[in-house]
Amino acid sequence: MFHLIITLLAIIIVIIGVSVFKWHAFISLTIASLFLAIFSGLSMDKIVSGYETGVGGVLGHLVGILALGTILGKMMAESGAGLQVANFFVKTFGVKKLPWAMMVAGFIIGLPVFFEVGILIVLPLVISLQKTTKQNILLIALPAIAGLSIVHGLVPPHPGAIAAIGIYKANLGKVLMYSILIAIPSVIIAGPLYAKFIHKRVVPEGEPQLIRINMAAKKLPSTGISFFIILLPVILMILSAIAPYTALTDSLKKAFIFIGSPLIALLIACFAAFYFLGIRQGIDKNGIKKLVEDCILPVGSIILIIGAGGGFKQILIDSGVGATIGNMSQHLNLSPLVLAFCIAGLIRIATGSATVALTTAAGIVSPIIQHMSGVNLELLVIVTGAGSLMFSHVNDAGFWMVKEYMGLSVKETFKTWTVLETILSFVAFGVALIVNMFV
Repeated sequence: MFHLIITLLAIIIVIIGVSVFKWHAFISLTIASLFLAIFSGLSMDKIVSGYETGVGGVLGHLVGILALGTILGKMMAESGAGLQVANFFVKTFGVKKLPWAMMVAGFIIGLPVFFEVGILIVLPLVISLQKTTKQNILLIALPAIAGLSIVHGLVPPHPGAIAAIGIYKANLGKVLMYSILIAIPSVIIAGPLYAKFIHKRVVPEGEPQLIRINMAAKKLPSTGISFFIILLPVILMILSAIAPYTALTDSLKKAFIFIGSPLIALLIACFAAFYFLGIRQGIDKNGIKKLVEDCILPVGSIILIIGAGGGFKQILIDSGVGATIGNMSQHLNLSPLVLAFCIAGLIRIATGSATVALTTAAGIVSPIIQHMSGVNLELLVIVTGAGSLMFSHVNDAGFWMVKEYMGLSVKETFKTWTVLETILSFVAFGVALIVNMFV
């Protein structure tokens, strides 16, 4: 019980540090790790080395993925490839089915880019469509945002999912397939269906602020090329997951597994983007270099947060807290899927950060499942990600981003964005539990 109280206090330190003292999440997680290590009785000579081992274990395979994913998203935004994909879906579905078109566009565009980058790609089209069709902007925008958000929360190679895969030691290929399967019903309910319900009840009073993408004097890439670049890393990862079960030679299997690893898949996609979205679109080598440098700097913050979460996880293991909590959980017969979802949700509500919630929850649950059998690690990744999406409110940067870009009031943002995120969270959790019954 003492270990459980110490762990709870450590989590409270993270929450208070981020929300009250306004510390960066890296600082809060580091202080909480030290508190947990000292008061759980871990010897002084093992505290720093344990923390560093945890940080290195998580970031060893993640730093390159984060950097390359950001570069790919920047290339898509600057070239207009994302807009081409969105335009394709609008033309295919027609004006009457715009919500469904924007849902699919957001889902596809969100695969290789961060949520914030996806907003920059999708929202200019949303606003122009709203001005043309005179429809309530919520009817068009919410499905697109739902598509972006669910992919960002659940689907690799997004950093949260990749971090959880590393912490839980789950199979990336299976997580990719499960996450897409679970994301589809979630985004349908929270996207077009919820938008159809809420747009009749909330009519935004403000005007959205138009987001401009710098594409002056540049022709847009073709739709085919745009789709190719966006889907290339996902296709390579799927081929990597399938290869071991085919009749290919061992050499070819190893080759597919190599090129389908997230780092190599994203690296290949980045070089394809440099040529097809850069050089062929009139961006010279210096221009591409500047784009890369501009988008690398913001990655530092998320790397620090994820690394500190890994350090927190390792301290849990080294201090014996994980084993203690695991034994208690076994006696209480708690499902690790439910436990991971609840912990991630509570931390998300308190801190406003999906990354902090997912990383911290995975760090807490990871030592517990070491003492359990029959746990579906891939679904555990997904339910942890689902929990990290719920109830976005005023302490979440995404809340203010959606509010400002769409011209909503705080009350309108609660009624739309906050509810949308919570629907995504609970539907994904429910579907994951159903899948777990049959897998």
